[in-house]
Amino acid sequence: MDIVHGLLALTVIHTLAAASPGPDFVFVSQQTLAHGKRTGLLCSLGIALGLSVHIAYSAFGLAAVVAHCSGLLWWVKILGGSYLIYLGTKGLRAKASPGKNLPGVKRPAGSPLQTIASGFLCNALNPKAPIYFLSLFTLVLSPDMPLYQIAIFGIWIMLIQLCWFSLVVLVLSIPSVNSRFQRAGHWIDRLLGGAMVLLGIKVLMSKAR
Repeated sequence: MDIVHGLLALTVIHTLAAASPGPDFVFVSQQTLAHGKRTGLLCSLGIALGLSVHIAYSAFGLAAVVAHCSGLLWWVKILGGSYLIYLGTKGLRAKASPGKNLPGVKRPAGSPLQTIASGFLCNALNPKAPIYFLSLFTLVLSPDMPLYQIAIFGIWIMLIQLCWFSLVVLVLSIPSVNSRFQRAGHWIDRLLGGAMVLLGIKVLMSKAR
């Protein structure tokens, strides 16, 4: 498949995949509402960078190995599910504070590097990614495809991911939208944290195929 057709196919497929609710969406939403637009954008950057892990092993054909090796996929599920539960429990422990619901007042987040790393791990440890990227790259990759073309496809996917979650952050940062969520305060944190925990449990309960 040539570059133009490959980019078009990736744009349609991955935009739909990125827009589907999942751990990344829940994490970005929770961090944006709790810490503000800057933290949300840093999380989005981390998530986009996390795709580089999946893109790299898919380009070298390792996605097929992971997807069809039940033992290896089991460990991926354990790591990914456990990390989702860890992130979720942080939200479940959220408590109301006098200043949290005041306009413009946000709880302090970690350093920029820590925030990016959290987003990176949230995406890189997603146990469903190997199967998804195996299917995705099967459509556009061929054995004789040059490395530069693979790199272009990979960077394009990361840009799609970054643009989508940046849009989510910007929408949640609109004062009228943000104020409605902030009225619920810590309950939003707990709801999103609970959703993250449930996603983690679902991953751990699923069987490696």
